[in-house]
Amino acid sequence: MVKKKVKKNSLIISKKKKKNTGSVEFQIISFTKKIRALVPHFELHKKDYSSQRGLRKILEKRRRLLSYLEKKNVLRYQRLISKLDIRESKRQ
Repeated sequence: MVKKKVKKNSLIISKKKKKNTGSVEFQIISFTKKIRALVPHFELHKKDYSSQRGLRKILEKRRRLLSYLEKKNVLRYQRLISKLDIRESKRQ
């Protein structure tokens, strides 16, 4: 169900910005897809430390992009957070 929701949201945003893979929203969506794909992997492979490191890097990149979007356009940030169903960052 989560994958369908993310896929649907990514299609909505990608229709608006055709072939704009450099947009902040597109990058955040693609990082979120990668994160959600890796979570079930860690349930099976708890000691896969190299993949855990990769996940932490992806999480950090997404966090930086989210903070950038929040500074530049709060409305787009709030809309994206609600569509992707992710928490707001507590770091400042």
